Amino acid sequence: MSLAEETHIKLMSAGLNMIQQALSIFDNGLRLAVSNRRYQEMFELPDWLVQPGAEFEDTIRYLVARGEYGPVEDTEEAVRIRVEAARAFVPHYMERERANGRWISVEGAPLPQGGWVTVYTDITEVKLQERLLQAHSEELSDELLAHTKRLAQTNRALAASNAALEQAKRELTEMEARTRLTTEMMPAHIAHLDRDLHYTFSNRRLSAVFPGLPQNIVGLPVHKALGDVYDKIAPLLARALEGENLVHEFTHDASGRRIRLSLTPDQLGDGPMNGIYVMSMDVTEEAQARAALAQTRKRELAAQLSSGLAHDFGNLLTIILGLQGQLARKTDLPADIAQAVQSTIAAARRGGVLLERIATISGHRELRPQPTDLAALLDDLQLMARPALPQGVTLEVILEEDLPVLMLDQGAVQDSLLNLILNARDALDGPKGQITLSARRVIDTWLELCVTDTGTGFSESALEKGLDPFFSTKGCEGSGLGLAMVYDQITLSGGTVRLANRPEGGAEVTLRLPLKLAAATLARSQQGPELVLLVEDTDTIRESVREMLCDLGHSVIEAASHDEALGLTELPGLGVVLSDINLEGGSSGLDLLRTCRARGLPRLHLMTALPPSDALHKEAAAEFPVLAKPFTLPDLREALETGI
Repeated sequence: MSLAEETHIKLMSAGLNMIQQALSIFDNGLRLAVSNRRYQEMFELPDWLVQPGAEFEDTIRYLVARGEYGPVEDTEEAVRIRVEAARAFVPHYMERERANGRWISVEGAPLPQGGWVTVYTDITEVKLQERLLQAHSEELSDELLAHTKRLAQTNRALAASNAALEQAKRELTEMEARTRLTTEMMPAHIAHLDRDLHYTFSNRRLSAVFPGLPQNIVGLPVHKALGDVYDKIAPLLARALEGENLVHEFTHDASGRRIRLSLTPDQLGDGPMNGIYVMSMDVTEEAQARAALAQTRKRELAAQLSSGLAHDFGNLLTIILGLQGQLARKTDLPADIAQAVQSTIAAARRGGVLLERIATISGHRELRPQPTDLAALLDDLQLMARPALPQGVTLEVILEEDLPVLMLDQGAVQDSLLNLILNARDALDGPKGQITLSARRVIDTWLELCVTDTGTGFSESALEKGLDPFFSTKGCEGSGLGLAMVYDQITLSGGTVRLANRPEGGAEVTLRLPLKLAAATLARSQQGPELVLLVEDTDTIRESVREMLCDLGHSVIEAASHDEALGLTELPGLGVVLSDINLEGGSSGLDLLRTCRARGLPRLHLMTALPPSDALHKEAAAEFPVLAKPFTLPDLREALETGI
């Protein structure tokens, strides 16, 4: 025990000993925790019964044996009754006459931590005054004396009750504070509505679940607190007031978040309806994961169904192409037969293309999210798309300012947007028109990519079935797999696809992808220039990579072999080692990086022209980031910033 703790205990003991009343505190195990000197003196207790840990049962047995409670026929039964009463402790106040003729009042109250505190007050003088008053006040009626006696006793009991009420109030206040703290730490909005749908409780998390809504809503009617959200849930609230437990998911239009709403009627048995308990949770990430998982399962099922069919149809198409090829090589066929043969060959080849697209949709595909500068991605997309657009068609890209670096599957995003742009081109009415591609953030939940055109828009059937495989508005020229492939790629990433017509005319396709910031990448990219050890045994390659590193702002020192590089790894300030795997001499770049790792150098990278299937490439990639040759400046920047 520390000196401070000893001092604290001594001060507390001294304070308790100055109290003229006897005091004892027993814990929930019926063991003495604290008592003062007056407690021992009042009941003439031996020292061993006033030590912390003394058993309550032993104290009662000692007092019963001394006659504290008057004559007792069965000592053990008297002890048992008082111990059981202590185990079922309730606040109380009582007055009793002791065996020595003195009177005491006993006032007990439970403690929040368990156990109870009891205060014993010697009221002998008060009782004597009552008797003297009764003896010397013959002029007072017996009724008045009895009333005065009862009033005095009631006043003492009332004081004890007030003390118990104050203790209960403190406990309730502490309980409410703990409950509020607990609910405010939960990632959900928890509230209570009365029968008139006014908030009586809220853990002040409404604005965290529904951005833009107020935080302090206690006392407000629900329609005023929730605004447009109320229209979505009003029928559910009515059903909950009728006694129905409900769990419902919906999308918050303003933020795009997916919300799970739980409504529990506040009703005990068949009693009156007191209101509704409400819990709202943001389950956007869960919904995105569910959508991605569902799409993966659909892909697996489609792969199982289509693999056998594709194999058989592929064989049939091969036979058809072979037979028709033999006919096409004949020079004596009539013109109409020759034309039929060519048409059959074209149809068979188109069937082969369809099989390839089906394999693409249903085959296994892994997401490859990587830190992406969306502006650069869309610039590359424009370069690919513009040559495919007629002279009179303009492509405009509108990008929200200050978009951060995002984690995106660049191939899936580019393929999807290019597909939508080409679809928009085909939907334009005439050789002129405009296609617009816009990108923006939706709160902190989604990246929204929208492609619009000035064409005729979607038909009713296209709006309903446009995302279904093999649905096409292009007749025999379309495969019906374009939008289905877009839907597949976006849904696999946990996103959504929505088809609509613009009020001013034209079609609108909106893609929403989970907004995932490449925070770690940004942090690394902001570290500034570093000292890089470049290890490459081919002079021309070393010179080229050195120029790239300098263009990125780094300082470079060079080595052509394992041994030469090893002597440079002790240089102060060295931040990065970039080495080729194959080096001259007996040791490789992999050996070098293993030594560097043992010396505590943190950022180690390899580069190689070996194919990924090579055994040395696989061994190196299992331990360190490997950059494949040839690579560009953006590839090198990404490798150094992300470590991949």
